Amino acid sequence: MSDPTTAPSIFTRGAVDLSALRQPSPRPAPTPAPPAGGESGARGNGVAVIDVTEATFQTEVLERSLQTPVVIDFWAEWCGPCKQLSPVLEKLAVEADGAWVLAKVDVDSNPRLAQMFRTQSIPMVYAIVGGQPIDAFTGVVPETQLRQWLDAVLKAAGVDVEVPADPRLNAADDALLSGDLDAAEQAYRKILAESPAEQSAEAGLAQVELFRRAMGVDRDQAVAAADAAPDDVAANLLAADVDVLAGNAEQSYARLVDLVRRTVGDDRDTVRKHLVSLFTIAGPDDPAVTAARRALAMALY
Repeated sequence: MSDPTTAPSIFTRGAVDLSALRQPSPRPAPTPAPPAGGESGARGNGVAVIDVTEATFQTEVLERSLQTPVVIDFWAEWCGPCKQLSPVLEKLAVEADGAWVLAKVDVDSNPRLAQMFRTQSIPMVYAIVGGQPIDAFTGVVPETQLRQWLDAVLKAAGVDVEVPADPRLNAADDALLSGDLDAAEQAYRKILAESPAEQSAEAGLAQVELFRRAMGVDRDQAVAAADAAPDDVAANLLAADVDVLAGNAEQSYARLVDLVRRTVGDDRDTVRKHLVSLFTIAGPDDPAVTAARRALAMALY
């Protein structure tokens, strides 16, 4: 998916010509007023999810997008991947509470819309801001990545909105902070079963495992034991764990990178996997992790 803050190549001039949609079609069939509650998912300060046809596209998408970003979900009843992506989009639209609106377009019922947006495969999702498409993607993407894409769309639209935290993660984090490691592990694993690419859940699960390994361990004794036996894999793994818990992540990473250099075979792989699990806790954007990953790559090759 491209960065919505820049004009992606898919939207070169003329790629998506919406001019015909800005004018009423010849002798359009009258569109009855929607019944009360006909806009699905209405919440809080605004509408969350709407079904759009060619007849309502100008009002519900183009004109609405002058004030509020609109995300179009091109889908069909027969499309299996659509049934995976659409519920996630709908959930996030409701969470956003009117910060953006999800417009659902059935490609079978609205072939002209699909054609004008050059929809060759579905699901296909477009972001419309100020009456113009600014970004798009096709296929199913993980919820975490989808949230990042939506954040970028909102920033491109100048919308200052805080996306609500995932309540599942809040519950798991609360269990971790309270020391209920079994409940935390169960909660994080449930999230990963539903959203395998959820980095926060991966980090939480790695923290649970770290706490279990280092629980009740005296840091000074563990570090001293490792320093006295630099080739003892188990001792150095434990020292690395307690250093991370003590806030000495860089020292922990350096210890294990050095151990990777001195080990071979299964021992080396064990150390490498342990180090990667510690990286997961900090996250890929941590500068110390970035530096340690480079050092690890050099140590391995």
